[in-house]
Amino acid sequence: MAKSPLDWPRRYEQLLHSAQNSLLKEFYKQAFTNQTAPLKDVPFVALDFETTGLDANTDDIVSVGLVPFNVNRIYCKESRHWVVQPRRDLSEESIVIHGITHSEVDEAPDLNRILAPLLDALKGKVVVVHYAAIERHFFYNALLTRIKEGIEFALVDTMEIERRALRARQGLLGRLFNKKLGSLRLSDTRERYSLPLYQNHNALTDALATAELLQAQLSYHYRLDTPLSEIWL
Repeated sequence: MAKSPLDWPRRYEQLLHSAQNSLLKEFYKQAFTNQTAPLKDVPFVALDFETTGLDANTDDIVSVGLVPFNVNRIYCKESRHWVVQPRRDLSEESIVIHGITHSEVDEAPDLNRILAPLLDALKGKVVVVHYAAIERHFFYNALLTRIKEGIEFALVDTMEIERRALRARQGLLGRLFNKKLGSLRLSDTRERYSLPLYQNHNALTDALATAELLQAQLSYHYRLDTPLSEIWL
């Protein structure tokens, strides 16, 4: 797998000096920056958002789920889940998908109110997601709207790991004849590793599903002494 084109230790240092918000400064100060660390020694945290839609420029976060873990163990007791009030109306389509209703978000706090415990749960760990564009762009824009600063962070994307694994399995002839890759949806990807079927579109459940998936992918495709730099983006 190609290494991340971004030098994250250097980028975190730059962000630490440029950030104005004290919570962001502390997050960057405690960021996990050891890109040569073997995967067996990396503290991960799976993160998932449910949102009002798919456009990070116009939609907003509705719920947040996170689950800390490493290659051997998932720390369910340290998992967190919040429903938050988005700064745009829920659509009927999104309610059908994630099941979070108007009455629930009306009584929920703004993301600002949970930012401190959220960043505290993420700092010092490497974020893991399934499809980086959602968590990265929505988190950046949500904070830009609220505190006038976005957030940047290194992450591991289980969808990207699977895409590259499928391409490697496809081989030269498969690419030459444009053979389709398998589905990269979270549930379909988990099925390839014989992981159990979970109900989709609950932020906490999807974070747990992503944590289990990365454990399986690393066990199947990587040595545990592989450096983190091989998989983070």
